[in-house]
Amino acid sequence: MSIKKTLRYIHMYLGLITGIVVFIVAVTGCLWVFQEEFTREDSHIYDSMDHLHSVTPSQAASMAKTAIPNQTIHGTKYGKPNQPVEVIFYDADPLFYQSVYLDPVNGQIVTTKDHTSGFFAFVLKGHMFLWMGRELGSSIVQYSTLIFTIILVTGIVLWWPKKKKNRGQRFKFKWKPTTGWKRKNFDIHSILGFYVSFLAIIIAFSGLIMAFNWVYYITYKSWGGQNAPQFIIPNNSTSTAFDNKPEPIDSLVPKLAAEYVDYEYIELHYPASDTASIYIEINTSKGTYYDSDYRFFDQYTGEEIETTSIYGKYQNASIADKVIRMNYDIHVGAIGGLAGKIIAFFVSLTIASLPVSGFLLWYGRKFKSKKKTNQ
Repeated sequence: MSIKKTLRYIHMYLGLITGIVVFIVAVTGCLWVFQEEFTREDSHIYDSMDHLHSVTPSQAASMAKTAIPNQTIHGTKYGKPNQPVEVIFYDADPLFYQSVYLDPVNGQIVTTKDHTSGFFAFVLKGHMFLWMGRELGSSIVQYSTLIFTIILVTGIVLWWPKKKKNRGQRFKFKWKPTTGWKRKNFDIHSILGFYVSFLAIIIAFSGLIMAFNWVYYITYKSWGGQNAPQFIIPNNSTSTAFDNKPEPIDSLVPKLAAEYVDYEYIELHYPASDTASIYIEINTSKGTYYDSDYRFFDQYTGEEIETTSIYGKYQNASIADKVIRMNYDIHVGAIGGLAGKIIAFFVSLTIASLPVSGFLLWYGRKFKSKKKTNQ
């Protein structure tokens, strides 16, 4: 059996095995691309608030706890001055993810939001674990994505013609009025598949980086990474609070807001223990996350603490650090702005069509061979 024939069988049967999963993940992925643009519209109801934020993180936590008293506060997010203060509650097991929005001046509760319900929450659950149990569903998605990457590589090899002069015929549709649906389906599968294959590999591989720790680690090290690739919250410089001194947590947001004049949001995370520092994410680019600054402060003195992690100040990030930090924005196309998201949308939509056209190819050949046998 020739190498190409072997690859054709591998390509075909792996495609049949993972086709439904790839279809679901691709369709939900293309829908998720624009979730920020749609959900961001929720904030227009607060446009009348044109005051500077005066509610402090301590006050925000206290007020939000009256609405959700028995859950863990993940952090408090300060957007533009005309936006509400968002107190985020998050627990991983069992999953609890809700936000309480406060008036930025007096801290009164404006509204609450459950991030685990609604259309885009439904889409994300499908994309990440097929609306199944989280552990089983995520494993199926992870390994199907790994197999799909192999399918893409074998598809490129199968598409590539032996003779250079025949290559041009593979780039465009040459349909006649007499061209049958099987030929059209083959062209759709092979030509569209080739056009999106390289971008599809990037999207799939960026998904693998998020799915598998070993892919994440190897990718980072292959780019020459020297720092800790994990997100590390350093411990305090001091061990106990000073008597008669206010805790500095409420002074940090105004200080950073003055430093980052054009910030999109400042998200403060409360210390998880007596020894943990306060960490704050400062985002300055609308729609992306990779270039955010992560700053850490002693919860007792307010002294800034440096981190050995890749998640520190963006200006200090190496090339390897940036590759990993850009990964999510690459995955959803946000790295290229609105144009990048549009490209990611259509690439994902085309990916969703490949299992369908591939199945029709397999079915057409199988049906044809059965018909000949019966004759």
